[in-house]
Amino acid sequence: MSSPSSRPTDRRRSVVAPPVRTNPAPATRLKRPSGTDPDGTRVIEFRGVDLRYPSGDVGLDQATFAVDRGDFVFLVGATGSGKSTVMRLLIRELEPGAGTIRVAGRDLSEIQRRRVAQYRRNVGVVFQDFKLLPNRTVYDNVAYALQVTGGTRKEIRAKVPDILRLTGLATKLHNFPDQLSGGEQQRVSIARAFVNHPPLLLADEPTGNLDPETSIDIMRLLYRINRTGTTVLVASHDKVLVDKMRRRVIELSRGRIIRDEAAGLYARDETTREFAQRMRSPSERPQGI
Repeated sequence: MSSPSSRPTDRRRSVVAPPVRTNPAPATRLKRPSGTDPDGTRVIEFRGVDLRYPSGDVGLDQATFAVDRGDFVFLVGATGSGKSTVMRLLIRELEPGAGTIRVAGRDLSEIQRRRVAQYRRNVGVVFQDFKLLPNRTVYDNVAYALQVTGGTRKEIRAKVPDILRLTGLATKLHNFPDQLSGGEQQRVSIARAFVNHPPLLLADEPTGNLDPETSIDIMRLLYRINRTGTTVLVASHDKVLVDKMRRRVIELSRGRIIRDEAAGLYARDETTREFAQRMRSPSERPQGI
């Protein structure tokens, strides 16, 4: 952790934030085409989505699921099961080879390439490695998310303190990322993703680099954000957290959705018969058995 005197001289000074307001701004809404999902309940819809990588690896195989407005959903599965593929498809970093993906009723394939950046402004994304700007303070890292979407100085001064209060960073606004713990850096990442109050927030392994206690705090924060009305989709391999939260769980294996349970656990308990069948299956049998 660097002392203030050891900071690079080219770092910008933070703007002094005004007093925190008590009521955050309401979430904006993704525009929904008329005639599609008329009640507006579905935020995410995958229908028969296939994706194959150039290497030949399967990203997704006939994936079909829907997430309603206000849901909190975990995507679970082993490395390479398709969790991150779902996330990358939702931000249009990848395009499916077949099938349909809709967000708030809008077919993502119909979004012109020059409009993708505008679409992404309605989707908050939290990464495992934080992706913070190292030469900007906490306040300026969060404010940057508003600046790139055309936010005015007045909007920035109104919204940034609110989100710093919500994420427990009100006393850290002048700190730089290298002066924060891993958990605090992830809170900044979440604050930046949520400052525009998007209707959809994606978190790809948000606790992957954090200790268990800090991971619980981050998950509680995501749950508080979900309670404001934002739909939250979390890709995670953290069994303890998923089991503790008992929210909806969608499990993937080799690109296929093999389980979708409300208030589910990270892994469904196997029956004796299922265990025996898995041991007899050549594709599932461990080496030496």
